[in-house]
Amino acid sequence: MFAALCYHYKVKLKTLAITLAASVFFSCAAGISGPLRADGSAEIAVNASLEPHIVGLIRNLAILAGIPPDQALLDGAQIAQAMTEAPGVESARLENLNPTTVQGQVRISQVSGFLDGGGGLPGAARFAVFEQGAQGGQGGRLEININRENGQEILALLSPDVVSYLSVLMAPLATGENLSRNEYLFLVGAVFSSAIANEIAGSRLRASIEFPAQVRGVRGGSFSGNRADFDIPLVDLLVLESPLSFEVTW
Repeated sequence: MFAALCYHYKVKLKTLAITLAASVFFSCAAGISGPLRADGSAEIAVNASLEPHIVGLIRNLAILAGIPPDQALLDGAQIAQAMTEAPGVESARLENLNPTTVQGQVRISQVSGFLDGGGGLPGAARFAVFEQGAQGGQGGRLEININRENGQEILALLSPDVVSYLSVLMAPLATGENLSRNEYLFLVGAVFSSAIANEIAGSRLRASIEFPAQVRGVRGGSFSGNRADFDIPLVDLLVLESPLSFEVTW
Protein backbone atom coordinates (compact mmCIF):
# COMPACT_ATOMS: atom_id res chain seq x y z
CA MET A 1 0.00 0.00 0.00
CA PHE A 2 2.76 2.46 0.88
CA ALA A 3 4.65 1.54 -2.29
CA ALA A 4 1.53 2.14 -4.36
CA LEU A 5 0.98 5.54 -2.80
CA CYS A 6 4.63 6.51 -3.32
CA TYR A 7 4.37 5.56 -6.98
CA HIS A 8 1.12 7.47 -7.31
CA TYR A 9 2.77 10.60 -5.93
CA LYS A 10 5.75 10.21 -8.20
CA VAL A 11 3.68 10.24 -11.39
CA LYS A 12 0.58 12.18 -10.35
CA LEU A 13 1.49 14.85 -7.81
CA LYS A 14 1.10 17.67 -10.34
CA THR A 15 -2.36 16.60 -11.50
CA LEU A 16 -5.86 17.56 -10.46
CA ALA A 17 -6.33 14.12 -8.97
CA ILE A 18 -3.89 14.81 -6.15
CA THR A 19 -4.50 18.49 -5.60
CA LEU A 20 -8.25 18.37 -5.76
CA ALA A 21 -8.53 15.22 -3.65
CA ALA A 22 -6.16 16.69 -1.08
CA SER A 23 -7.80 20.10 -0.91
CA VAL A 24 -11.36 18.84 -0.78
CA PHE A 25 -11.11 15.62 1.18
CA PHE A 26 -8.22 16.17 3.57
CA SER A 27 -8.41 19.73 4.87
CA CYS A 28 -10.06 21.00 8.01
CA ALA A 29 -10.05 24.60 6.80
CA ALA A 30 -11.98 24.02 3.59
CA GLY A 31 -14.90 26.12 2.50
CA ILE A 32 -16.79 27.79 -0.32
CA SER A 33 -18.97 30.88 -0.30
CA GLY A 34 -20.66 33.13 -2.81
CA PRO A 35 -23.88 34.02 -4.63
CA LEU A 36 -26.11 31.87 -6.83
CA ARG A 37 -27.94 34.16 -9.27
CA ALA A 38 -31.42 33.85 -10.77
CA ASP A 39 -30.02 33.06 -14.23
CA GLY A 40 -28.25 29.97 -12.89
CA SER A 41 -24.76 31.50 -12.78
CA ALA A 42 -22.62 31.60 -9.66
CA GLU A 43 -19.39 33.02 -8.35
CA ILE A 44 -17.78 31.17 -5.47
CA ALA A 45 -14.78 31.88 -3.30
CA VAL A 46 -12.70 28.80 -2.46
CA ASN A 47 -10.26 28.33 0.41
CA ALA A 48 -8.54 25.06 1.31
CA SER A 49 -5.67 24.28 3.65
CA LEU A 50 -4.16 20.91 4.55
CA GLU A 51 -3.91 19.87 8.18
CA PRO A 52 -0.43 19.37 9.77
CA HIS A 53 -0.44 15.58 10.16
CA ILE A 54 -1.82 15.10 6.64
CA VAL A 55 0.97 17.39 5.39
CA GLY A 56 3.53 15.29 7.27
CA LEU A 57 2.23 12.06 5.75
CA ILE A 58 2.25 13.48 2.21
CA ARG A 59 5.72 15.00 2.65
CA ASN A 60 7.19 11.72 3.88
CA LEU A 61 5.71 9.74 1.01
CA ALA A 62 6.80 12.39 -1.49
CA ILE A 63 10.40 12.22 -0.22
CA LEU A 64 10.36 8.43 -0.61
CA ALA A 65 9.17 8.95 -4.19
CA GLY A 66 12.02 11.39 -4.91
CA ILE A 67 9.88 14.53 -5.04
CA PRO A 68 11.55 17.78 -3.81
CA PRO A 69 10.44 18.71 -0.27
CA ASP A 70 9.57 22.27 -1.36
CA GLN A 71 7.08 21.01 -3.96
CA ALA A 72 3.64 22.60 -3.48
CA LEU A 73 1.21 19.99 -2.19
CA LEU A 74 -1.72 22.06 -3.42
CA ASP A 75 -1.00 23.73 -6.76
CA GLY A 76 -3.57 26.50 -7.17
CA ALA A 77 -2.75 27.25 -10.80
CA GLN A 78 -3.09 23.62 -11.87
CA ILE A 79 -6.31 23.09 -9.94
CA ALA A 80 -7.72 26.20 -11.63
CA GLN A 81 -6.63 25.01 -15.09
CA ALA A 82 -8.34 21.66 -14.58
CA MET A 83 -11.52 23.26 -13.21
CA THR A 84 -11.95 25.39 -16.32
CA GLU A 85 -12.44 22.15 -18.26
CA ALA A 86 -15.41 21.11 -16.07
CA PRO A 87 -18.94 21.49 -17.52
CA GLY A 88 -20.54 24.85 -16.76
CA VAL A 89 -17.36 26.53 -15.47
CA GLU A 90 -16.62 29.90 -17.09
CA SER A 91 -13.32 30.64 -15.36
CA ALA A 92 -11.23 29.73 -12.33
CA ARG A 93 -8.42 31.59 -10.62
CA LEU A 94 -6.70 29.99 -7.64
CA GLU A 95 -3.38 30.95 -6.08
CA ASN A 96 -1.11 29.56 -3.40
CA LEU A 97 -0.81 31.43 -0.12
CA ASN A 98 1.78 28.80 0.81
CA PRO A 99 2.58 25.24 -0.38
CA THR A 100 -0.40 23.79 1.52
CA THR A 101 -3.04 26.54 1.16
CA VAL A 102 -4.93 27.78 -1.90
CA GLN A 103 -7.62 30.39 -2.34
CA GLY A 104 -9.38 32.10 -5.21
CA GLN A 105 -12.54 32.44 -7.27
CA VAL A 106 -14.50 30.16 -9.59
CA ARG A 107 -17.14 31.55 -11.99
CA ILE A 108 -19.87 29.12 -13.03
CA SER A 109 -21.93 30.06 -16.07
CA GLN A 110 -24.67 27.47 -15.48
CA VAL A 111 -24.91 25.71 -12.14
CA SER A 112 -27.22 22.98 -13.48
CA GLY A 113 -24.58 21.87 -16.00
CA PHE A 114 -21.88 22.01 -13.35
CA LEU A 115 -23.81 19.96 -10.82
CA ASP A 116 -24.82 17.15 -13.16
CA GLY A 117 -21.54 17.05 -15.07
CA GLY A 118 -23.08 18.44 -18.22
CA GLY A 119 -25.21 15.31 -18.46
CA GLY A 120 -22.12 13.12 -18.06
CA LEU A 121 -23.55 11.08 -15.22
CA PRO A 122 -25.95 8.19 -15.90
CA GLY A 123 -29.49 8.88 -14.72
CA ALA A 124 -29.23 6.65 -11.66
CA ALA A 125 -26.11 8.50 -10.50
CA ARG A 126 -27.37 12.08 -10.92
CA PHE A 127 -26.88 13.74 -7.59
CA ALA A 128 -28.25 17.25 -8.04
CA VAL A 129 -31.53 18.90 -8.97
CA PHE A 130 -31.60 22.63 -9.72
CA GLU A 131 -34.94 24.26 -10.52
CA GLN A 132 -35.54 27.94 -11.23
CA GLY A 133 -38.79 29.86 -11.13
CA ALA A 134 -40.68 29.79 -14.42
CA GLN A 135 -40.11 32.76 -16.72
CA GLY A 136 -37.60 34.44 -14.47
CA GLY A 137 -39.63 33.95 -11.30
CA GLN A 138 -37.92 34.24 -7.94
CA GLY A 139 -38.73 30.79 -6.61
CA GLY A 140 -36.38 27.85 -6.94
CA ARG A 141 -34.99 24.67 -5.44
CA LEU A 142 -31.56 23.07 -5.14
CA GLU A 143 -31.27 19.46 -3.96
CA ILE A 144 -28.10 17.38 -3.61
CA ASN A 145 -28.02 13.70 -2.67
CA ILE A 146 -24.82 11.67 -2.20
CA ASN A 147 -24.78 7.97 -1.32
CA ARG A 148 -22.65 4.87 -1.82
CA GLU A 149 -24.42 4.10 -5.09
CA ASN A 150 -23.56 7.39 -6.82
CA GLY A 151 -20.43 8.42 -4.86
CA GLN A 152 -17.96 6.64 -7.15
CA GLU A 153 -19.65 8.02 -10.28
CA ILE A 154 -19.38 11.57 -8.91
CA LEU A 155 -15.68 11.11 -8.15
CA ALA A 156 -15.00 9.58 -11.56
CA LEU A 157 -16.60 12.60 -13.22
CA LEU A 158 -14.03 14.86 -11.53
CA SER A 159 -11.13 12.58 -12.41
CA PRO A 160 -10.68 8.79 -12.25
CA ASP A 161 -7.40 9.41 -10.40
CA VAL A 162 -9.32 10.84 -7.46
CA VAL A 163 -10.87 7.41 -6.97
CA SER A 164 -7.49 5.63 -7.02
CA TYR A 165 -5.98 8.17 -4.61
CA LEU A 166 -8.79 7.84 -2.09
CA SER A 167 -8.77 4.08 -2.54
CA VAL A 168 -5.19 4.00 -1.26
CA LEU A 169 -6.48 5.83 1.80
CA MET A 170 -9.34 3.31 2.03
CA ALA A 171 -12.20 5.85 1.85
CA PRO A 172 -15.49 3.95 1.36
CA LEU A 173 -16.65 6.84 -0.87
CA ALA A 174 -14.11 5.59 -3.44
CA THR A 175 -13.88 1.87 -2.65
CA GLY A 176 -17.59 1.20 -2.11
CA GLU A 177 -16.69 -0.89 0.94
CA ASN A 178 -19.36 -1.19 3.60
CA LEU A 179 -17.63 0.36 6.63
CA SER A 180 -19.07 2.30 9.52
CA ARG A 181 -17.63 5.62 10.60
CA ASN A 182 -15.87 4.02 13.58
CA GLU A 183 -14.56 1.09 11.52
CA TYR A 184 -13.08 3.45 8.93
CA LEU A 185 -11.34 5.67 11.49
CA PHE A 186 -9.95 2.59 13.26
CA LEU A 187 -8.59 1.29 9.94
CA VAL A 188 -6.92 4.64 9.10
CA GLY A 189 -5.40 4.78 12.58
CA ALA A 190 -4.06 1.25 12.30
CA VAL A 191 -2.53 1.68 8.83
CA PHE A 192 -1.31 5.28 9.09
CA SER A 193 -1.59 6.77 12.59
CA SER A 194 -4.10 7.85 15.20
CA ALA A 195 -3.10 11.47 14.48
CA ILE A 196 -4.23 11.11 10.84
CA ALA A 197 -7.47 9.44 11.94
CA ASN A 198 -8.13 12.18 14.49
CA GLU A 199 -7.58 14.93 11.89
CA ILE A 200 -10.01 13.28 9.51
CA ALA A 201 -12.52 12.84 12.34
CA GLY A 202 -12.24 16.52 13.28
CA SER A 203 -12.26 17.96 9.75
CA ARG A 204 -15.30 19.69 8.30
CA LEU A 205 -16.39 21.08 4.94
CA ARG A 206 -18.23 24.38 5.14
CA ALA A 207 -20.33 26.14 2.52
CA SER A 208 -22.18 29.46 2.67
CA ILE A 209 -24.33 30.24 -0.40
CA GLU A 210 -26.44 33.31 -1.16
CA PHE A 211 -29.61 32.56 -3.16
CA PRO A 212 -31.56 34.83 -5.56
CA ALA A 213 -34.38 35.39 -3.05
CA GLN A 214 -35.12 34.87 0.63
CA VAL A 215 -34.59 31.25 1.61
CA ARG A 216 -37.81 29.55 2.70
CA GLY A 217 -36.37 26.30 3.97
CA VAL A 218 -33.20 24.18 4.26
CA ARG A 219 -32.61 20.48 4.81
CA GLY A 220 -29.22 19.53 6.19
CA GLY A 221 -28.15 23.07 7.12
CA SER A 222 -29.35 26.43 8.40
CA PHE A 223 -30.44 29.68 6.80
CA SER A 224 -30.84 33.39 7.40
CA GLY A 225 -32.29 35.80 4.85
CA ASN A 226 -30.96 34.91 1.40
CA ARG A 227 -28.13 32.73 2.75
CA ALA A 228 -27.92 29.00 3.49
CA ASP A 229 -25.05 27.54 5.52
CA PHE A 230 -23.78 23.97 5.61
CA ASP A 231 -21.27 22.38 7.99
CA ILE A 232 -20.47 18.79 6.99
CA PRO A 233 -18.20 16.43 8.94
CA LEU A 234 -15.57 15.15 6.49
CA VAL A 235 -15.79 11.57 7.72
CA ASP A 236 -19.54 11.49 6.96
CA LEU A 237 -18.71 12.25 3.32
CA LEU A 238 -15.83 9.77 3.12
CA VAL A 239 -17.80 6.91 4.67
CA LEU A 240 -21.41 7.62 3.63
CA GLU A 241 -22.64 5.30 6.36
CA SER A 242 -25.90 7.20 5.89
CA PRO A 243 -26.76 9.03 2.64
CA LEU A 244 -26.16 12.80 2.67
CA SER A 245 -29.13 14.86 1.53
CA PHE A 246 -29.33 18.66 1.26
CA GLU A 247 -32.09 20.89 -0.07
CA VAL A 248 -32.69 24.63 -0.28
CA THR A 249 -35.92 26.29 -1.42
CA TRP A 250 -36.31 30.01 -2.04
